[in-house]
Formats: sequence, C-alpha cells, structure tokens
Amino acid sequence: MKLKTIVIALSLAINSVQAAPEPRISGGPYSGSNTGATNLDVNLPDLGDVSQTVFTPLDEQRIGEQIMRDVAVSDEVVQDVEVIDYLNALGNRLAAASSDKHQKFNFFVVQDNSINAFAMPGGVIGVHTGLFLAANNESELAGVLGHEIGHVTQRHLARMLASQKYDTFKNIAGIALALLVARANPQLASGALTTASAAGVQNQLDYTREHEREADRVGLQILNTAGFDVRGMPSFFTTLQRGSRYSEGSAPGFLRTHPLTSERISDVTNRVDQMAYKQVPDSVEFQYVRAKLFANNGAVDTNIAVFEQNIRERRYTNEAVEHYGLAVSYLRKNALAQAEKELIWLKKNAPQHAMVENLSARVQVAKNNPALAAKQYAEALKLYPDNRALIYGYADHFLAVKQVDNAIKLIKDKQSLYPSDAYFYEVLAKAYTMQSKALLSYQAQGEAYFRKYDLARAIEQMELATKAKDGDFYQISIVEARLKELRRLQGDVKKS
Repeated sequence: MKLKTIVIALSLAINSVQAAPEPRISGGPYSGSNTGATNLDVNLPDLGDVSQTVFTPLDEQRIGEQIMRDVAVSDEVVQDVEVIDYLNALGNRLAAASSDKHQKFNFFVVQDNSINAFAMPGGVIGVHTGLFLAANNESELAGVLGHEIGHVTQRHLARMLASQKYDTFKNIAGIALALLVARANPQLASGALTTASAAGVQNQLDYTREHEREADRVGLQILNTAGFDVRGMPSFFTTLQRGSRYSEGSAPGFLRTHPLTSERISDVTNRVDQMAYKQVPDSVEFQYVRAKLFANNGAVDTNIAVFEQNIRERRYTNEAVEHYGLAVSYLRKNALAQAEKELIWLKKNAPQHAMVENLSARVQVAKNNPALAAKQYAEALKLYPDNRALIYGYADHFLAVKQVDNAIKLIKDKQSLYPSDAYFYEVLAKAYTMQSKALLSYQAQGEAYFRKYDLARAIEQMELATKAKDGDFYQISIVEARLKELRRLQGDVKKS
C-alpha cells in the first residue's frame, strides 16, 4: 500500500482538529548518564506534563502499533531483511545508551531518495534510504538516529498531540495515518492539507526550535555514550545546511520537519568542542548496507559504471565494499556471470561476511542451480547460525524445491531466535498449505498477522483454524485457547 493512497484518510482524520498553542515546557535537569562528557550542560524539561495525563503511554503504544501495521503492508517500505537488521542493530545500540531504558523502539526504512528521518509516538522511527546514501560515515547516520530517539524519549510528538484537543480525534488509526504521511513525506502532506485547520495541524506536527535543541542535546549524549564520533552530528547538520540553498519547497525533508538554524549548529558544535576527541571507524555492515542500497537505486548501468570507476581509480575506503556493490548491481541486471566473478574476488580477498555469503547463494538461486544454492546456504548458516537473511533464503529455497519438511524443520529450529518475526510464520503457513494441513496453515497465518499488529485478521485466521476438519484434539485445543486470548486482547483494545 503506497503512502500516497492514505492522504485522503489523513485529511479526514485531522480536518476537524483545531490547532492549539503548545504548552509551556517547564525546565528541569536531565539525569541521564554522561560518559566522557562530565561538563555537558543539558537543560531538558521535566516530563511530568500534560502529555502524561491526556495522552497516555498506552495511547502512544496504540498509535505506534497502528503505524507498524501500515508499515507492514506498504510497498514504499524496504523489506530487505539485511537493511532492516542493520538499522535495528544500530538503533537499538543507540536506544540502549539513552536515559529511558523502558521505551521500546521500532525502526523501518522508507524507499525514498530524499534525506529524511522521522520519529513518532510509541518509539516508531523511520529512515529514508536517501539518508543512508547522504551520510558520509556511520557516526553521521547515528547522529540523526540519536536525534530522533531524543524526540521519542522527550515525548515531543505526544506533547504536541496532547495539546490539540485530543478528544476530537475519533480514532487512533486516524492519528497514525496522519503521522505516517506527514513524517514520511512532508511535501505530500503539505499538499494534502488544504484547509486552514488542517494546515494548522501540520504546523503543530513540525517540531519547535526548543524541541530541536532538546533532541540535539539528548542525541549528542546518546551518540557519545554509544561510542560514536560526536562530530557526526554537527558535520551532518552542516551538510544539510549547505544543501538547503533551494526554495523552501524543495529543501530536504529533514529540514522541513526539523527546522535547522545556525544557532542550532553552533550550539551542537560548542558542546562537541567540550568533549574528548574520538575517531570511530565505520562498521563494515554500514558500508555493505550503504553499497547495497546504492546498487539497488536508480539506473543499474550507471551504478555499475560508478563501482567500476571507483575500483579502477582506487577511490574507496574499503575495496571489498566496491566489489560487493558491483556484484549486487550485476545481480540486479541479471548479469550472473559477472556477479559470480565479483563474488570469487570477494571470497579470495575479503574477510568472510554474512552479506557476501547470502549474495553468493542468491546468485546460485538466480542461476537455477538449487544444489549449489542449498550447499552455500547450509555452509553459511554454520558460520552465521542466527542470520535472518540466510534463514529466509534457505527456507524459500526449500519451498521452491518442494522440500516442505526441511523448510518446517529449519523454521522451527530458528524460530526461538526471532519469536516476533512474522515471516517465519508466513513460511510455515505456505509449507502447511503445500501439505494440505488447513488447521496448521490458518494457525500460522494468524500468528503472522498478530506479529504485524493486525489483530482482526489474526482472529479471523484462528476462527478458520477452529473450523478446519484436519486437526487433532491437541491442535484444536491450542488454537481455541489462542483464539480466546486474541479476542480478550481485542476487547482490551476496544475498551481503552
């Protein structure tokens, strides 16, 4: 589902809301950890304000879950598990360095060339692919994520929504859709909000300068505590400022939702100058993911030419990354012999890496060589037993060659590593369908929907499972108990 298709829902959801002035933020000391920056002054607000009484943490959780439900079915969201896992690893590392140890976060990637990232209630943070490509190093990307985490832990959006006559929002889904569109594509959202009241709400969704300063200070502390180069934040802001010499309508999305001023850059730079110098190299995961995103974006022949020129002219910080990006580009073009040639170079000259092993197996799948693909997946999983991309690929291979029992065994062996992974259950649903096991197929699909925050469809699938005629007493009892639990959860949601 395209984000553009929910603009109408956005307008309907917020058209009747009257914007209200933002509540005054009371001052108070920030008591989070401050590794390596003992003299860092962070004057942040007391969080005991209207957002905690009018707009509750449960409200935030429900909005976050609704957003993730829309994310799960959007074709504008990157579904590449290697990219997703990298972003989650980076985001969770930063979140662990924040003062709020109880806040849960969900990170996702939007397929969009614009430079943008956005935070929403419930700990939901989206990052555009354009931001990955614009970041000069991993600390710059981490700096933006730290800033967004700061918005969440300071509950900035919750405060703004709480100030907007919360009772005029008729359903939580309307807020979720509005936030998703407004944050993911501010230019689109601005075009959709044509009435005076809707435009007022869009203005309320834009952070104030005070919010930005707070998120900068919190983000900088998170960046430092997590072990990144704190210079990444001001350097990226400076890059954005240089790139904003356009008309307001074409400025980077990050600047339209996060007003950037010279005072902000000066404030962050001054704080960084007080902190210890720390040079932090990029992780190879960052470099591989960035190369993969570049290879899969834009004209493939142009990308191939760029990687080849970088290798030829030795313009790189890591030669293996250029060969990897070139191999991804060749696979995208279906030039499989050339892709295989690059992989041979990587296996001879570069340290082993799960992303290289996965790409190698994918090339064999594309060459319709199932025996070699299976061998490569099996050997790679011995080296990287918890790598989701390899598990996904091997399971898909088993389904493709109709080795259903092997697919089920693999998923069940690995499922405890990722109990919240919907795709594992989708593989089981397909496998059980191939075995004509209706009850188990409906049950697995129901669990997949539940992990996509779609409670109604999860219940529907469980109801179908109870009506299936092929389950034994034990299986039927499990399904009936689960259905009862899901209905109870649905009742709790309706009551709240």
